[in-house]
Amino acid sequence: MSQYRTRSLHVENEHDVEKGGRAMQTENPQRHDKITSPAREEDGNDGRYTYGHAKAQIRSPGDALTLRRRPQRLSSLSDSEVLEEAERFVNAKKLNKFMLLFRTAALIVHHPDDYETICDPAINHTFDYVRLHPLREEELEFLRDENIKRWHQPRALYWTVILCSIGAAVQGWDQTGSNGANIFFPPDLGIPITADSPDANINAWIVGLINAAPYLSAAFLGCFLADPLNLYLGRRGAIFTAAVFCLGPVLGSAFVQTWQQLLTCRLLLGLGMGVKATTIPIFATESSPASIRGALVMCWQMWVAFGILMGVSFNLAVWNTGIHVWRLQLGSAAIPAIPLVIGIYFCPESPRWYIKQNKYLEAFTSLRRLRHTDIQAARDLFYIYEQLNGLFISGQESELVHQKGRGYAARFLELFTDKKRLRPATIAAFLVMICQQLRGINIITFYSSTVFKDAGASDEAALWGSWGFGLIDFLFAIPALYTIDPWGRRTLLLFTFPQMAWTLFAAGCCSLIKDNTVHAVLVAMFIFIFTAFYSIGEGPVPFTYSAEVFPLSHREVGMGFAVATNLLWAAIVSVTFPSMLAAMGTIGAFSFYAGLNVLAFILLFLFMPETKQCALEDLDHTFATSAPDFALQKIEETRSRLTRRRNQAGQREEEDS
Repeated sequence: MSQYRTRSLHVENEHDVEKGGRAMQTENPQRHDKITSPAREEDGNDGRYTYGHAKAQIRSPGDALTLRRRPQRLSSLSDSEVLEEAERFVNAKKLNKFMLLFRTAALIVHHPDDYETICDPAINHTFDYVRLHPLREEELEFLRDENIKRWHQPRALYWTVILCSIGAAVQGWDQTGSNGANIFFPPDLGIPITADSPDANINAWIVGLINAAPYLSAAFLGCFLADPLNLYLGRRGAIFTAAVFCLGPVLGSAFVQTWQQLLTCRLLLGLGMGVKATTIPIFATESSPASIRGALVMCWQMWVAFGILMGVSFNLAVWNTGIHVWRLQLGSAAIPAIPLVIGIYFCPESPRWYIKQNKYLEAFTSLRRLRHTDIQAARDLFYIYEQLNGLFISGQESELVHQKGRGYAARFLELFTDKKRLRPATIAAFLVMICQQLRGINIITFYSSTVFKDAGASDEAALWGSWGFGLIDFLFAIPALYTIDPWGRRTLLLFTFPQMAWTLFAAGCCSLIKDNTVHAVLVAMFIFIFTAFYSIGEGPVPFTYSAEVFPLSHREVGMGFAVATNLLWAAIVSVTFPSMLAAMGTIGAFSFYAGLNVLAFILLFLFMPETKQCALEDLDHTFATSAPDFALQKIEETRSRLTRRRNQAGQREEEDS
């Protein structure tokens, strides 16, 4: 602990106290402990603290700042030693012209809860012999308010989020173009699936393969191309390449003459989808501040849902335009791909990608665009550097980040062989991704028109039902913007999976109703309720969670594996559902997926740690516990909680008697 943290602080009025001594939250946002500046003395139990001769009322917990974890390497250093560390960093990374700025930034990192006291020369005369960057009032305001006014961010950050959102919309529109086209293209391409067709069973598998083709291609090749593309082209270059593959093959699918040509176009589309789904969440994650990272990265899922809505809206708009309607439905997904191709290079590159290339000056330039002030950018860069040089993977994270000769295979194997950091993260990311498919949403995404038509709806009514699904999927993703960071990823999933299980089971049971009108209405109602719960929880969480759990050295390969898992199982669902529906009926198929929701709840409860409101470099501590040990901890916590509640209930019964 630094000797300078015990200096007295005198202020003239309560306004100055409010500015200089705001209450800080602890690392756990659910607690609101009063972490005070050095000179605070508690005055009774009324929540007021003394600064010299003035008193200040502690603000509400909702206004409190989130306290950063001090980097482990700095925890045992004095302020003078921290300044020396900052000077070594600046000299090593050729940032010499920003020396004063990084000295002050280092002190802010070292004293996240009382930096105003430490960095103010009018109060703290200890550093009179050291030149520091003077903190202007504007900079102080941004530092004070960055976690209170969470949505007040620079335009460059919002532009990055907008482009990432457009990329997500491309993904959703690609999914639903085939949803509407499934009704029309099979007979046009010589693969009818009606009951009177002699090859209906074989054709059903072909249609399933065409629907699944992008996901198979993405899972087996596209996701794993993301690593070399990111390495050599950067995040923006990888997204640009993916956007090109999401544009050309989609336009080509509107002009195909055989099902084999359509299959080829959709396989090429999958390459772009795999790279894009892997890279865009990482790009958003690495560019966002921790306080709103979950909300900004979950824009991926929200705008996937928006793309789904736009896709089903276009399907509905053109459904009665003639025999080539399915060509318009498939080709329409090119619409959002065009601005993605044009706009991605107007975004700043990911600062952490530059750090991985050991280009710290470029990383600082990028952070200056993504943060309001230079002092925030310098603080974040120094913080990342110190965390990377701390204890991550056997103390070697910094070397692993910058090591050029390590191949893809070596890093991929380390996802499973490193027990201290990577394996727990890999298991957690794998589970949240595979559980997104186990819950059955893609049987609705891919086949909602078919499901509604089998329930007795007309072609037009089936398309309207799919439109309702897309609308609810988008609208109920909006509340997750405001819950994913304060409530947490784990909480959202554990709440929504049981709800999805009973609603999917209820939708299947509606097939027992003989009245077609009542049958169709109830099926639609339960599917819509199911979709609402999905959009709040398992919709936004998987890509957000998987993009943040891996350390920088393994982020692309880890995210690639997680996305490949998700898309592979999306392909399996797409291929198998038509045959499953024919063999098991609606109630059997829906009940099967309802049971998988229960299984998913158990797996996530046991193996998914929480990551909310932690800096990316701090997640090393979160995943320091092995997966089996974490599961045992959760079982023991649950057993203790149940025992405590049982004892409390027994005590109440004794008191009542």
